[in-house]
Amino acid sequence: MKKFLILVSILFVMLLTSACTEEKPGILFNKYPITEDTVMGYESVFAAGTRIYYLILMPEKIHSRYAYLQIIKKDNDYGRLGYKIYYGKNIRLKNEQIYYYDDYIVINESGSYVMQVYSRDNPQKVLTMGEFWVK
Repeated sequence: MKKFLILVSILFVMLLTSACTEEKPGILFNKYPITEDTVMGYESVFAAGTRIYYLILMPEKIHSRYAYLQIIKKDNDYGRLGYKIYYGKNIRLKNEQIYYYDDYIVINESGSYVMQVYSRDNPQKVLTMGEFWVK
């Protein structure tokens, strides 16, 4: 009985500590155009009036080839309380952009921002989300 409990506890600990191999969607922000050389240079704080380059990674194929991009501004620097929609865009994914999309945006107002990406297939579910600040 003692060996059985030890075996069950070892299996339980193995399940809790094992890493997931599933790829997850994400957004990378950078102050330089995103290429193979600059993709690892992740930034999250930007100066007002400068270009904010972003790369949206989607491991699952979006069947309709359309995505919705939304940027929400938090009303204070602490990232709490009120929100307002700052920017929205419909994205048409090309054949070579099934699993990623890259572009840039210029924001002139300082504050805390959240970028969210939705699929046209399921517009209630957020595919990925990223947060950045403009000083």
